[in-house]
Amino acid sequence: MIVAGTTASKVVATVGEERQIPIYCVDQKEKICALSFDAAWGNEQTETLLDILDEYEVKSTFFLVRQWVDKYPDSVNEIAERGHDIGNHSATHPHMNSLTKEQQTEEILSCNEAVKALTGHSPTLFRAPYGEYNNSLVNCVREQDMYCVQWNIDSLDWKNPTPDEMVKRIEEKLTEGSIILMHNGAENTPEALPKIIEMIKAKGYRIVPVSEILLDGEYKTDTQGKMIRA
Repeated sequence: MIVAGTTASKVVATVGEERQIPIYCVDQKEKICALSFDAAWGNEQTETLLDILDEYEVKSTFFLVRQWVDKYPDSVNEIAERGHDIGNHSATHPHMNSLTKEQQTEEILSCNEAVKALTGHSPTLFRAPYGEYNNSLVNCVREQDMYCVQWNIDSLDWKNPTPDEMVKRIEEKLTEGSIILMHNGAENTPEALPKIIEMIKAKGYRIVPVSEILLDGEYKTDTQGKMIRA
């Protein structure tokens, strides 16, 4: 069972100290990428997605909102038991950059506590709702010894593109160290997921959880959000 289990590294600096930048992708020479799913609202498709991932022997990362964790505890445990990362997606899915640092901290810790109560493990990965962040949030995440993770490929599944459109969009942007954003409640994601996995594997990539694509040790992010060694 993996619950975003990478040992958190100490960030050294962000290129351009005036702006703190999360991890959008990773400087990887190996052909690996990570699939991730945000779960904030419904749960009708989670079991189907897990079955597809099992069929293709792929492990991924699910970023969960505490409200979702509280509502669907059995699914939280199943995600963990099937060997996927569980990341933190806040407690209430707010616009985090509009909150005080104290409120940001509470959002993060509240979700961590809920996940740990169910699985025994506290997440070390955080993804901001709506992808919105500011310096306060990035620093707040790091102070919890966590990684602030975004994505460099948005499947746009929440806009209900066709499965083939999703495959094409991901294929055009795929590169070593990519982090791909999907959602557990998007209408066409279950139909698209097998095609996406097959395309990625056909291009010679290995799919890993976000925790396994991150670099060990000290790191920094460049101005594009690429995680690089310090």
